[in-house]
Amino acid sequence: MANKNTDLHKAKKRKKDEFYTQLSDIERELKHYKNHFKGKIVYCNCDDPRISNFFHYFSYNFEKLGLKKLITTCYKNQDMDLFSQNESEQAIYLEYNGDKNGNFVPDPEEIGIIELNGDGDFRSLESIELLNQADIVVTNPPFSLFREYVGQLIDNDKKFIIIGHQNAITYKEIFKYIKENKMWLGYGFKRNMAHFINPHYEDYATDTDHKEGMIRVSGVVWYTNLEIRKRHEDVILYKKYYGNEDYYPKYDNYDAINVDKAKEIPMDYEETMGVPITFLSKYNPDQFELIGQMVTTKIDELNHGYPYINGKKIYARILIRNKKVQS
Repeated sequence: MANKNTDLHKAKKRKKDEFYTQLSDIERELKHYKNHFKGKIVYCNCDDPRISNFFHYFSYNFEKLGLKKLITTCYKNQDMDLFSQNESEQAIYLEYNGDKNGNFVPDPEEIGIIELNGDGDFRSLESIELLNQADIVVTNPPFSLFREYVGQLIDNDKKFIIIGHQNAITYKEIFKYIKENKMWLGYGFKRNMAHFINPHYEDYATDTDHKEGMIRVSGVVWYTNLEIRKRHEDVILYKKYYGNEDYYPKYDNYDAINVDKAKEIPMDYEETMGVPITFLSKYNPDQFELIGQMVTTKIDELNHGYPYINGKKIYARILIRNKKVQS
């Protein structure tokens, strides 16, 4: 099958970032955060409510989660009629304050639909004013604007649960946030991939993986800054470095040993190690320290260049140190 990362690159170039998320994926992830939502205002600021399953999830679970308010901004070219497919040049935002008629269903008459003066872009002043009201932001932001989007959330001290590609870990700005414990990875998608509704691309997945009207994208993860149980679960280590030094070669261009899989991290090595970027799905800051990364040719205070072993470049690596070295 074709690698759908190529479609992510196309999205970056063309700004066709409407990767709408399946309800099942949202439910599977957000079940781990339910205790965070009580009494909170949730803001979905990159969503078309006609097909946004984020809006569906929070509106239909409003009372169960104990939400205070749900706000969803809709970019221009969406219609004010929630159930219409007609196009409109009017940007809107929706506000839902819970069930009023006792049927525990978000009926159209219970949803406030308000016109925006601008285009509904998350960077607009109107959207930022709505962001300032929010306690938690939950959405699938544009992949092409991920750095800017996360920067806005961090700068405004907002809690969030958002979708992004795992390659964003290697961005200087994003890695710095992760290193400083300002964001981390959530529980994740099944098999580290997701199917999204997207009208712009054809899905070349195999028959087993293909879903009609959807596109499969590999390497998609959840990012958050809400505390979750898995973030403090230790990786169980059983291998040893001493006596098996040949199994852990050192890099040509950085003083660290290479570890190809998280499960092969040696329990008795206290110096710096390089591990795949997928390690961050298991990263426990109580167990490991993030030192830096080796991900591009550009060198800076956090990136030390692509890793080489015996003159051969290997895949990108995250540099870590074990805080709990065992003898």
